[in-house]
Amino acid sequence: MTKLHTDPLLKPDPAIDHVLGPASARVTLIEYGDVESPACREAHAAVHILLREHPRQLRLVYRHLPEAQIHPHAERAAEAAEAVAAQGHFWPYLELLLEYQDHLKESALRQYADRVGADLVRYDHEMRGRIYLQRVQEHIAGARHLGIRSMPAFFVNGAIVDVSFGLEHLDRAVTEALAVHG
Repeated sequence: MTKLHTDPLLKPDPAIDHVLGPASARVTLIEYGDVESPACREAHAAVHILLREHPRQLRLVYRHLPEAQIHPHAERAAEAAEAVAAQGHFWPYLELLLEYQDHLKESALRQYADRVGADLVRYDHEMRGRIYLQRVQEHIAGARHLGIRSMPAFFVNGAIVDVSFGLEHLDRAVTEALAVHG
């Protein structure tokens, strides 16, 4: 782990963040990701292993960081994820986006929404109106504010974790944080 941040952005807000795991968890893992990025798909799989290993001690906060210049469908997919999240289906939808990241055109995004049980009339209305674009842009602005330049990006209890040389750094950071807060 490197620099510890005390920025309010590193405090999860259940009203707007996607949180998986108990609020009483000793370790909070914040992930900034792009659903069209192969590196993010790989990292997210590693995060699920950590969540299975530490179900009561670890919670995950997911935020969007689509890199539209590299991944042309990522921003729209993030909007779709927010539309589906408003209906209570964020986590299964995120898994579908990551699993089928080579298929993120509008029609596929809608099919995935249907698959997780979203109300498609509401989904279509919100997607046409770009209702959640602002939230996605706020995630991007927050990431930039925190100095994130690439993704996936992770913070463990406020400390940024560099995973550019391997995801074992994330595992080590979580293990160390659990030992400190044990």
